[in-house]
Amino acid sequence: MTVPVLIAIVVAVLILITLLKTAKTVAHQTVYIIERLGKYSRTLSSGFHILIPFIDKIAYRHTLKEQAIDVPPQRCITRDNIAVEVDGILYLQVTDPCKASYGIMDYRFATIQLAQTTMRSLIGKLELDRTFEEREATNTAIVRVLDEASDSWGVKVARYEIKNIEPPQSIRDAMEKQMRAEREKRALIAESEGDRMARINRSEGEKLQNIQISEGEKLRQINVAEGRAKEILMIAEATAEGIRRVAEAIQAPGGSQAVSLRVAEQYVTAFAQVAKASTTVLLPTNIADVGGAVAGLTTIFQRMNERPPAAQ
Repeated sequence: MTVPVLIAIVVAVLILITLLKTAKTVAHQTVYIIERLGKYSRTLSSGFHILIPFIDKIAYRHTLKEQAIDVPPQRCITRDNIAVEVDGILYLQVTDPCKASYGIMDYRFATIQLAQTTMRSLIGKLELDRTFEEREATNTAIVRVLDEASDSWGVKVARYEIKNIEPPQSIRDAMEKQMRAEREKRALIAESEGDRMARINRSEGEKLQNIQISEGEKLRQINVAEGRAKEILMIAEATAEGIRRVAEAIQAPGGSQAVSLRVAEQYVTAFAQVAKASTTVLLPTNIADVGGAVAGLTTIFQRMNERPPAAQ
């Protein structure tokens, strides 16, 4: 290979390097910080740009997208002296690339460290039980502190989220026992409430049943009383009708003789039944005078027939 060819190759390489250092394309949502002879020159936004070779240099590259930064777990001591491990995730965005380049050495590292120290300070003010309840308030407080500090770094902290709070194993066992006891307590309360409601329902059912039974008994007694009243009324009417017919029969021709005969028969039958029922019989003095007794009864019936009827 001759000298002219080597010179041509060297010149081509130098031209290629010059072009690479001169022409720069910046992607969207990305900025380049340009230094000229070691001093800040300008900020390149997205697009095509021409640099002066060997004079201009890309010192920093920044993305303008929101970044999610994982905050490593750290040990924190709560107010009641319980050591817990807390980690989180941080969301931030570069708003001023120049401040992010020259305002601090590494804004990501600084933000993580400030988030951890702030977290330790806030957890130290809370008891263990409240650390789980105050997550939202703790996140808001950390964001407020980080946002104030990172303003001079050209960084905007959007939010911070606590991912995990891990207490020691002994504390977790105690919390598990507490939760189990709480669940058992709620189960017993629910069971007792169910039993109470069941007893109330049963008593209400028995009360309604007794009311219905009493109402039924009341109606039954009313029906029985009405039936007995109707029965008495019907018997009385039948008796009155019978007496009326007997009276009519007595007033008819031959009625008195029939009554006398009937009375004599019943008189004799009564004495016969008395003799059968007992060994000792009390007889009237005029037992032989059956006709006289019958005549006396007949006279009574005749007087009743001769009496004028009562005014209606």
